[in-house]
Amino acid sequence: MSKILCGIDEAGRGPLAGDLVMAGCILNGSVDGLMDSKKLTEKKREKLFEEIIKNSTYHIVKFSPAQIDEDGISRCLSLGLQEIKNSLKATTYLFDGNSSFGVDGIETMIKADSKVAEVSAASILAKVTHDRDILEQAKKFPHYHFEKHKGYGTKLHVEMIKQYGYCEMHRKSYKIKSLQPTLLDFH
Repeated sequence: MSKILCGIDEAGRGPLAGDLVMAGCILNGSVDGLMDSKKLTEKKREKLFEEIIKNSTYHIVKFSPAQIDEDGISRCLSLGLQEIKNSLKATTYLFDGNSSFGVDGIETMIKADSKVAEVSAASILAKVTHDRDILEQAKKFPHYHFEKHKGYGTKLHVEMIKQYGYCEMHRKSYKIKSLQPTLLDFH
């Protein structure tokens, strides 16, 4: 049996808002220009996304902010890895990072998204899906300016949360230090 590598990566683990998106990808043809999605321009990621879709077998999993709040990010990552493994048949599953989150048969490699084409492809699928989704939410919740910070905890985003409170796209279990009461508040 020939070796089949499924690269796996995620986007949206750290933001205060939006879905966690995980992608598994088995390349069926070569795609030029693959690298860690964070090192590519948005325009280049979009172009590569279409190339990857045409030249791969892939599976994308999303976890909503409510699911993340209920199950925790580690449990969501574990469930996503298991779903990708169940959906894509490969001989090796390689996840970017240093933890398989308790899922048997998942190999890990730090910076795999920079070193392994299949993981780079998965990184791009996850990042483009995450960013497209958050841009849709920006239309629904314009006062949070999701189009500017993609849900990450920037100064602008934290200021908008202070002003408007949380919306359904926020992960309420993620604690924002500047929004936490201090000992001075209790006197």
